[in-house]
Amino acid sequence: MSRDPGPVTGSDAPVLVASGCGGTGRELDALGGLDGIGGFVTRTITLDARDGGPRPRVVESPSGFRYAVGLQNPGIDGFLALELPWLVSRGIRVAVSISAASLGEYADLGRRLGRSPGVAAIELNLVPPDAAGAGLFDAREPFQAARVVGAVRRDLPAGVQLWAKPSADPGRLAETARALAEAGADAVVLVNGLPALMPDGRPAGLAGPAIGPLALRCVHDVASQVPDLPVIAAGGVVDADDVRALLDVGAVAVQVGSALLHDPTAAARAAATLRGDA
Repeated sequence: MSRDPGPVTGSDAPVLVASGCGGTGRELDALGGLDGIGGFVTRTITLDARDGGPRPRVVESPSGFRYAVGLQNPGIDGFLALELPWLVSRGIRVAVSISAASLGEYADLGRRLGRSPGVAAIELNLVPPDAAGAGLFDAREPFQAARVVGAVRRDLPAGVQLWAKPSADPGRLAETARALAEAGADAVVLVNGLPALMPDGRPAGLAGPAIGPLALRCVHDVASQVPDLPVIAAGGVVDADDVRALLDVGAVAVQVGSALLHDPTAAARAAATLRGDA
């Protein structure tokens, strides 16, 4: 059964909005999509602003979609000036997803965000599946992923959690999770999108219900093999039944992502359903 979700979420329903699927938060809020959720994970923020990849950036696939967004974001300065203040004013527990080109950039991002009021957690997007060749630090190997955690952990203030979202490599996730835990991660986020290709051959990620069974297996394996490291589940979550299934195999909280593209209230409805179970 699930462990205590209290340290991860800001409500009695362990449901969060996943990175990249909630926009800036304003888009969901206008439709009631943030009501009662346990937290909001921002789109991935980098040191400098990024325009994103060429269009199309999202292409439907059986039981899901392929995406190649290129980490479009306003950079850390734009995020701190325009996006974080609104999220904080809304009273939402905020986790900021970050990615970087070097250990130094990771450390700088972590230092600045850790000192920013309202940031509850930092989520390290260690291997974005749609960003191959985009000049990001190569964290596919467990020891490299652990180096990123160590670089950010070093100057992170007490009280700000550090979550790590590694590559979706089922055969090495337990090994990677152990390395992340030893380096100081407070939780691991499983799973990232699977590596895929866009129709024109660009590197992409695969998300949606198609990866749900894999996410379930990965969460089960890591929760059972690395029991001291909390697991935040993600991948293929559509409704409260999916959330319950992931909690039952060991997750402490569950992120809802791609479902929001079809139903912006999916996370809020799942959270409401779970609260009704209590």
